[in-house]
Amino acid sequence: MLDFNVMSGAESDAPLEPVVTRHFIDGNFVDSADGSTTERVSPSHGVVVSRSARGGEAETEAAIAAARAAFDDGRWSRTSGKARATVLLRVADLIEKNVERFARIETLESGKPISQSRGEVGGAADLWRYAASLARTSHGDSHNSLGEDILGVVLKEPIGVVSMITPWNFPFWILSQKLPFALAAGCTCVVKPSEFTPSTTAMLADLLIEAGLPAGVCNIVLGYGQPVGSLMSSHPDVDMVTFTGSTAVGKLISETAADTLKKVALELGGKNPQVIFPDADIESAADAVTFGVYFNVGQCCNSSSRIIVHEDIADDFVARVVELSKKVVFGDPMNPDTQVGAIVTPEHNAKIDASVKAAVEAGAEVVLGGGPLDVPGLGNQFYQPTVIRGVTPDMAIARDEVFGPVLSVLTFREFEEAVRITNDATYGLSAGVWSENTHTCLDFARRAHAGTVWTNTWMDGFPEIAFGGMRQSGQGREIGRYGFEEFLGVKSLVMRIGRTREPWVNAS
Repeated sequence: MLDFNVMSGAESDAPLEPVVTRHFIDGNFVDSADGSTTERVSPSHGVVVSRSARGGEAETEAAIAAARAAFDDGRWSRTSGKARATVLLRVADLIEKNVERFARIETLESGKPISQSRGEVGGAADLWRYAASLARTSHGDSHNSLGEDILGVVLKEPIGVVSMITPWNFPFWILSQKLPFALAAGCTCVVKPSEFTPSTTAMLADLLIEAGLPAGVCNIVLGYGQPVGSLMSSHPDVDMVTFTGSTAVGKLISETAADTLKKVALELGGKNPQVIFPDADIESAADAVTFGVYFNVGQCCNSSSRIIVHEDIADDFVARVVELSKKVVFGDPMNPDTQVGAIVTPEHNAKIDASVKAAVEAGAEVVLGGGPLDVPGLGNQFYQPTVIRGVTPDMAIARDEVFGPVLSVLTFREFEEAVRITNDATYGLSAGVWSENTHTCLDFARRAHAGTVWTNTWMDGFPEIAFGGMRQSGQGREIGRYGFEEFLGVKSLVMRIGRTREPWVNAS
């Protein structure tokens, strides 16, 4: 095996007692009616780190009923923007006070490095604060040019009860891309976190209570897609479903929700390219590519899992990425120096490895890594930093989401070819372009079929900037004003001033 920068485990890093979490329904913490629980074994330490109630139909029905009642009686939906913003700002403050506690359990459940968990939890507070600002500044439109006796008003109202189904890769961050914006709009919610990473979502309930959120406004049901997620997607009392996860599950949710014609917002997979032109700042681009493919162990919908590099610089650029990859610190997620942690499950680790092997069989060449990584003291639920050359656009490794620390390298000769390869995918989440020529960057950005295009950077994000994809990367937007407005419905109000309307029926 190549000499990777591996951080071994330490006995002091091991977790203590498992975190115990329960459902949060109508302001109360409750066990499952049948007493069912589920345990999460840490992918990095191999011990039970959390024990959670396992929900079924009874808990899901109760949570939806609580959210429906809370919305319909107006305890939240008819409060002022100021009142809603005040609660959201309190939640943001409480999140910042609990960063270490939340980050520790997120690292142990997911396998991501503790430094990234701290950044995720702490950064989420900013999402709550921005959502609070939107609660106070949201408004509709008025039309006073329809005639002297007519005033038209367009109202923006909360869409209703929202089901939120969140993934395991960024459990607290993605929750915070949804929940505060829905609450700012006046919606009530039912949340189901991934069964792999339920704890930080369940722990948020304590903060919501302390911040003064009324009972029933946010309800949390722990459990699996069947039956919890399925019922949350099909229930007639739910007005909207927002889901982040795989494209396959997103399609299933759309089918399920279609029976009741509820609104669906989906943030799904990606096969995101970075295109590197010959005049790019090669050192900066190589560092960004390395970051983009290994951040969160590549288990990221925004992972830059394929690069499209100009033939003239391909050899030098790949060599730089390989050298940087060897210096990335893999290993114990509880060590603050670790940059890349564990793969979420053994099954997913095997799936990553199968994708790499299939690429080799198709004619690609592994120039770095290419197999599971054994970390002393922590086991083999890790994967080597992997770089694959000789990839052609028709190969599965260039088209399918691997969701691991695997970089596919493609090459191009002309600008048009780079654009064609970029858009030759079923996904359209994000893309990047590296060039010192502003015209090149702008031309590429306008022609790339992606919801986000980064120029001379990768994965910079801000609460103000909407996020979402095209094609099979999803529909709708999250965060920013556009993400906020996903949770609003539009109602037109037409008012006639005075008795000026001509009778339709001649009463004489």
